[in-house]
Amino acid sequence: MDLTAVLPEIIMIIFATVLPAVYLGTKNDKIVAGISIAGIVIAMAIVAQFLWNGASPVVFENLLQLDAFSALFMLVFLIVALYVVIASVRYIEKEKHLAEYYTLIMFATVGMMVVASATDLITLFVGIELTSLSSFALVGFRKKDKRGAEAATKYFVIGGLSSAISLYGISLLYGVTHTTNIAEIGAVVGDVTGLGPALYISLVMLIAGFGFKVAIVPFHMWAPDVYEGAPTPIASFLAAGSKKMGMVALFKVFLIGLLAIKADWEIAVAVIAIATMTLGNIMAVNQTSIKRMLAYSSIAQAGYILIVLPIATDYALMGGIFHIITHAFMKGGAFLIVAGLSMSVLGENIADYKGLAKRTPLLALGMAILLFALAGIPPLSGFASKFVLFSSAVDASMIPGDDWMIWLAIAGVLNSALSLYYYARVVKYMYIEKGPESKIKIPTTVAIAIFICVAATVIIGIYPEPIIDACQAAATAFFA
Repeated sequence: MDLTAVLPEIIMIIFATVLPAVYLGTKNDKIVAGISIAGIVIAMAIVAQFLWNGASPVVFENLLQLDAFSALFMLVFLIVALYVVIASVRYIEKEKHLAEYYTLIMFATVGMMVVASATDLITLFVGIELTSLSSFALVGFRKKDKRGAEAATKYFVIGGLSSAISLYGISLLYGVTHTTNIAEIGAVVGDVTGLGPALYISLVMLIAGFGFKVAIVPFHMWAPDVYEGAPTPIASFLAAGSKKMGMVALFKVFLIGLLAIKADWEIAVAVIAIATMTLGNIMAVNQTSIKRMLAYSSIAQAGYILIVLPIATDYALMGGIFHIITHAFMKGGAFLIVAGLSMSVLGENIADYKGLAKRTPLLALGMAILLFALAGIPPLSGFASKFVLFSSAVDASMIPGDDWMIWLAIAGVLNSALSLYYYARVVKYMYIEKGPESKIKIPTTVAIAIFICVAATVIIGIYPEPIIDACQAAATAFFA
């Protein structure tokens, strides 16, 4: 049995499993954090080597496949896990169950990696559930925190409902096609004769079930409450990692399994995408909590990425992957800055950020860079990825019969302009409004994690070609 395709997951599972035992023996939180970082870095090295060598796809038992697409997403999920673990070293240093905290992060990441490489619906579902169950526990990690307990309860109930709906959709799809292999489903669905209404009920169920996972309208209601109540590094983990896993699942199911009946769902998904980006941005405008504002912003970003499905071209998928990568750094970094400042007894209201530039110039600069990148201001990474993503809609609209797709690009540009208002408001508070002048210091580990995100946002924006090439290779491998 060739284990090459699952070696990164095996490494992560081994390290995650030994963490509680190590902590029980040493009671040293830094050793536990170091071991978890080591496990993530080793898995990253294996995946990076595979990408660098341009190796041929490797299949494991017809359930998982390691190729350019899955390897790139694995690397993204591992990087997110890495900076979240680094930021958490001081954030949870006095917690009783900190070893379990790191273990849950690593298991959640394994679930994301399984989804990235899954070629079968059952494997895909198992990966989603592994991430979901770990995330439920992470959101409610601080059991005495009432907001965290409430958020975890909501997340668990909504997550359980979405899993049930997804599984029902999968079961209907299996009943119609007699297979759970995603590629084989695509081949069977290509012959629509006699498939009946069960296929379309399954389609609705899958949109709803996976829609909950990525918080698209109208399945978004849980996200602001969960992000606000969760420990802030975990909110970063959910926004930058877990939601992207849901997007990968949507890509696999709709662009491979259900691509043959695209004409039956493309308009509906396009409308959902526009509604998601619009509602997310409108709701973000009136928020007073910066975590809720970032949560609604994250919903809007999901709407941008969702336009990949109705366009369904290599170019669009490349743009979607590119924006997922840039968003992982932009949104993850913004949440980490909020986490670092909250550790310094700064509130989570936007008004608390008044005068921040005088209290901590570097953090204020980092937040300004990340927020402007999220808005799509050049020369930052958000501009580059949005340009590629929205231009794919323009490109698709040149095809006869698909001219309506230009509205996806128009909606994206208009919503990006709207988002600039609430991002700029935070920057205005930091640089123009007057506030307390006492200096703020944040832990070194949090600063390192923030630096990773800000540096990636700037570098990718200035020099995006290597990332674009990697995204192009991933899109090509996906449709191969």
